[in-house]
Amino acid sequence: MFRMSVISVFPEMFTALTNWGVVGRAFADKRCELTVHNPRQFALDRHATIDDRPYGGGPGMVMQAPVLDAALEQAKHLVGEAAPVVALSPQGEVLSDALARELAGGPGLVLVAGRYEGMDERFIERSVDREVSIGDFVVSGGELPAMVLMDAVVRLLPGVLGHADSAAEDSFAEGLLDFPHYTRPEMYDGHAVPAVLLSGDHRRIARWRRLQALLRTRERRPDLFVRHSHSDEDLEILRQWDSGNRDW
Repeated sequence: MFRMSVISVFPEMFTALTNWGVVGRAFADKRCELTVHNPRQFALDRHATIDDRPYGGGPGMVMQAPVLDAALEQAKHLVGEAAPVVALSPQGEVLSDALARELAGGPGLVLVAGRYEGMDERFIERSVDREVSIGDFVVSGGELPAMVLMDAVVRLLPGVLGHADSAAEDSFAEGLLDFPHYTRPEMYDGHAVPAVLLSGDHRRIARWRRLQALLRTRERRPDLFVRHSHSDEDLEILRQWDSGNRDW
């Protein structure tokens, strides 16, 4: 079982992840486990204070290192000392498919969902293994980013997805965007399913799907396209398309 712990002042938010959909079934089937630790439980005053004004002045409040460390100690006791500690932060590395796969292959995971202006840097330097961002924007706290990261990780665990190839064929799994998908009806509002998908020729279908993934990535995410290691077959498929060969 893959064990995760989250440190958050809003534990109830995580039921949105654990109670619904594919990821919810993974928790119900005991493929993974989540514990949530509220740092207010470790506050030292009757007001359950976990934050204070920043040294040097400025707006907002900063989460205190002692209560975060106490919550982390409890979390690691349940998940295991080997589990990496990831703080959700706009300053972190951007979440990617590769990172999700790396974390899914690990011994477990501890996530720290910050609030307010952030966390005392001494806690980050002392106790956090890496910081992760979900993009170049700011949200109200680390809970939603933590759930995004958890969803990306859990769906990669063995047996979570219904088809063994589902995760392997997702966008970004090979560094490319996904190809387009179609289902019934065959004709909708004057638009037909591409004929190649109805041909029954699995080799042609595979080549068409690969072409679409390459074209989509080149058009929509040229940054991914130039970083991708294209095979000789990929280059030949694109050469044929660019030269006007549309016989797919």
